Amino acid sequence: MNYTAEAPAVWDPAFADADDCLLSSDQCVVRGQHYFVKGLIEIPVIDSDAVFSWGVWVSLSRENFSRAADLWDRPGREAEQPYFGWLTTDLPVYSPTTLNLKTHVHTRPVGERPYIELEPTAHPLAVEQRTGITLDRVREVAAAVLHGGGGERR
Repeated sequence: MNYTAEAPAVWDPAFADADDCLLSSDQCVVRGQHYFVKGLIEIPVIDSDAVFSWGVWVSLSRENFSRAADLWDRPGREAEQPYFGWLTTDLPVYSPTTLNLKTHVHTRPVGERPYIELEPTAHPLAVEQRTGITLDRVREVAAAVLHGGGGERR
């Protein structure tokens, strides 16, 4: 019920050895100028208690990234106001692209990935986040991801 992207769409494996680049399981910096955090877009599964989630990367401003990093291991960090960000994960099961959708990044308690709230637009991903998806849609997404490279199963 969860698929995840290992890195933001702008990450290149050649960055791995660069001093001004970093890729961890939760944070990413590209060329010391672009900042990303990993979070979850959660989508309720209709007629169940289940939640389907996408593990995605969101770009943050330098200031918001620094603030989030400062609070990363601090209890109570979930009281932080949401950060604005741009979705930087291309989820190929959606058209048009999910790249650069506007988001709000909600910090959660230490040890939990942030919750990514999409701007309430007519984009299919944003609609699914607001209205939920059926179990058949979950199966459809799973088949597309497993056979089309839409992410890694977790």
